[in-house]
Amino acid sequence: MTLIDRPAYLEKLIRQKDKDIIKVITGVRRCGKSVLLFDIFYRYLLECGIDDSHIIKINLENKENESLRNADSLYRHILEKITDDPSDQKYYVMIDEIQYVDGFEDLVNSLKNRKCDVYITGSNSKLLSKDISTALRGRSIEIHVFTLSFREYYSYVGGDKRDALNQYLLYGGFPYAATEPDPSDKIDYLKMLGNTIAVKDIIERHNIRNEDAFIAVYDFVCSAIGSVISPKKISDTLKSNGHKTISPETVGNYMTYLCDSFLFRKVCRYDVRGRQYLKTLYKFYASDIGLRNAELNFRQIEPTHALENIIYIELVRRGYMVDIGKNNDKEIDFVASDTKNTYYIQSAYSITDPAKKEQEIRSFRHLDDGYKKIIITMDDDPFTHIGNGYKKINILDFLLDEKSLETIWNGIWNMNTIWNGMDMKRNGYETERIWNGMGMKTKYEVTWKRKTSRFRAFSCFHDFSVLWLCFHPFSGFIP
Repeated sequence: MTLIDRPAYLEKLIRQKDKDIIKVITGVRRCGKSVLLFDIFYRYLLECGIDDSHIIKINLENKENESLRNADSLYRHILEKITDDPSDQKYYVMIDEIQYVDGFEDLVNSLKNRKCDVYITGSNSKLLSKDISTALRGRSIEIHVFTLSFREYYSYVGGDKRDALNQYLLYGGFPYAATEPDPSDKIDYLKMLGNTIAVKDIIERHNIRNEDAFIAVYDFVCSAIGSVISPKKISDTLKSNGHKTISPETVGNYMTYLCDSFLFRKVCRYDVRGRQYLKTLYKFYASDIGLRNAELNFRQIEPTHALENIIYIELVRRGYMVDIGKNNDKEIDFVASDTKNTYYIQSAYSITDPAKKEQEIRSFRHLDDGYKKIIITMDDDPFTHIGNGYKKINILDFLLDEKSLETIWNGIWNMNTIWNGMDMKRNGYETERIWNGMGMKTKYEVTWKRKTSRFRAFSCFHDFSVLWLCFHPFSGFIP
């Protein structure tokens, strides 16, 4: 079996290791939850000196463990492997597909109270990962696993980055699909997986009688990634296509099921000027672009929408809270916030055409809140400054560097840095400040002239080359 390392998720497990809380690993089917736990984390525990006898791994999906799908039987089986020696090491218990056990909540809580560090996963038609996390609310922490990021994907496939990105945009990041060399086998696998999730995890679980109507909603959402949609809009469209009895309420339920199974993520719209969430119309993005493409038989492959989809998923993967921004009558693709920064982000295939560039920049206009504004494109050129303090970054640089958004703003010298370093007092005529930035001491004398509404900034103790770096239009981060 080919093993693709998942360093970001391993780090999350390491941070939670030995804490008195149950770790619940969630994610869409076949995204790599079991491999992360039973192979990658298991290997880490051994490297830390944990004795193999103190690592208890149980996959309840395996036929040989069928007898352990009873809570009492599973509990006795685990207790037989645990000694009561107080000086003994902690035990690490990993249970895959916990939903096979009725009453698993009491089971895992009892194990937690017996010096066990407990890790569980699960997702199928009987019980989805979301339900597991809900059942243990207050006693567990969720570690959500996505399919491979492009960075993880490229670490495995290597080669030309552009070619790798094209394959990623087409087939997505499911680990098995990434390791399968034949395109037709990739497609067959993705179609099989999509059908399994749709039928087993949704139709059977929710006892959906009108399967054709559900599949029609599924296909509609797949074709509408990145577009503003609503249950009524979908219902009206499907009625015109022959599904006469489907109501907006039913469509809304189906869309909820799709999100609960981690096939899609629902994104709210946020009015950045009114500072409030809008209550109608949402966008949906596929958790894996390859699974979405396979459901549509690879017919609707729009590079702009696929690009927007993987940018959204990557932002969420990195821990950002992501909304769709509304700026008067313009839309900002993503408003991404973490504990330190907020970014306004536009996704565009290319902005080499001046008209297209102006179209993207227009979404940022009249926003004076100080938040950073970035356009992510496929353009392959060295220039990041696009005027008015806006920045541009290539999609490969964004996907391959998890700190790329911070780097493009914090790792450069630009006019904003100089301006913010000056202590401009407009109610006075003149001020002076020693500004320590980038490890350099620079004394600026700033004169404000009310009559002409101009200012002159010059350095008394500074090398001309540094000023050139600050004010040159092409200065800054070079990818």
